[in-house]
Amino acid sequence: MMRPQFALLFSVGILAGAVARYSGMAHAEEALPAPASPPSQERKLPLDELRTFADVFGRIKADYVEEAQDKSLIENAIRGMLSGLDPHSAYLNEQEYRDLQVGTRGEFGGLGIEVGLEDGFVKVIAPIDDTPAQRAGVQAGDTIIRIDDKPVKGLSLNDAVKLMRGEPGTKIQLTILRGTDQKPFDLTIERAVIQVASVKSRTLEPGFGYVRLANFQGPTTEDMLKAIEELKRANDGVLNGLVLDLRNNPGGVLNGAVGVSDAFLTGGLIVYTQGRVKDSKMQFKAGPDDVLAGAPIIVLVNGGSASASEIVAGALQDHKRAVIMGTQTFGKGSVQTIVPIDDTSALKLTTARYYTPSGRSIQAQGIAPDIKLERGEFKPLTEQDMSSLKEADLIRHLGQETPTDQSKEKTANSPLVAEDFQLAEALNVLKGLNILGHPVNQ
Repeated sequence: MMRPQFALLFSVGILAGAVARYSGMAHAEEALPAPASPPSQERKLPLDELRTFADVFGRIKADYVEEAQDKSLIENAIRGMLSGLDPHSAYLNEQEYRDLQVGTRGEFGGLGIEVGLEDGFVKVIAPIDDTPAQRAGVQAGDTIIRIDDKPVKGLSLNDAVKLMRGEPGTKIQLTILRGTDQKPFDLTIERAVIQVASVKSRTLEPGFGYVRLANFQGPTTEDMLKAIEELKRANDGVLNGLVLDLRNNPGGVLNGAVGVSDAFLTGGLIVYTQGRVKDSKMQFKAGPDDVLAGAPIIVLVNGGSASASEIVAGALQDHKRAVIMGTQTFGKGSVQTIVPIDDTSALKLTTARYYTPSGRSIQAQGIAPDIKLERGEFKPLTEQDMSSLKEADLIRHLGQETPTDQSKEKTANSPLVAEDFQLAEALNVLKGLNILGHPVNQ
């Protein structure tokens, strides 16, 4: 299978934490060079506008109430240029550029939430698995309106993230709006050093595996392939089906998305990108090997599935290799390229849009699931809920045997449907496909 190496970013927002991380998991040493410059006539400098800029710069230097530093003014001007383009382009100073490099290793300090800006407030794209934010109950789609009692409205995303940064072990209070209720509530979260496990796996039932991808890091594809091999060994060498869980996966590097898609396809286009310049036009195709040998796949997605997750879901859906279940995905279909300015700073610049094999743009639309499945909750009926006659109600009924330790342990385990309703439904569909003997690509 192909293993491309580059630093296109396919995730959204900023990861809020003690170390701010910009839009995912790019390897700085693999950063692409700046796209080729357009023809010289298109690079003509707007002299009148630059004179206006110089006049404003001079007026600030001369008349502002406090002395303004040249470096600060220029850096803020650059930030303003980029923030006015789209929510994902940004200027990275020395600290922010370093933080991006730290994030690629999957270990950083903070809360563990991917965030963006919407209507002046901080919007949670997705909490990351096994992080303080997820354990505290932060959910995809939450709106943060206050940070430690300080209103977020009017702050830039960078400023809001700075408020959420802090030393591991310190606490922060977030005031959150959720859903249509719009009644704010507070969550207190303790910052921590976070180690992100990109891939998790387990056997759901004999012959049926489960792989959870929390995000797309450099080694995600290899880690997933190892997990699938372990699942095969645990199931007599064969998997009859797989649930691939991409819920609340905010994205990451493109090579992770391409590699994961390639693992299940036997050929054809995976994704392609298009932009203004030649260097931004790329195509990525699958090799001939399918690690599941055609066994059916269910892909779980939701509103927190973004970017690289949408590439995988879109590719498998277009090739009819998987059934997509869940809710509409986030809809982030643009490509960010890390363009180094010098040794200490860089631009994160939107340079292209990406498209699924059938030519669908995901930007602001997302992936529509084949089977819509809302988040639900299953509550087993109690004895009080069951009004019908039972064996125990009959006169001279046989007494109950004392259960063995093994049966007690089995009874104590909650059913999958109570643990995760969507996952249980995905497993049911997977078993149905297996019984019918019709893999989803036929």
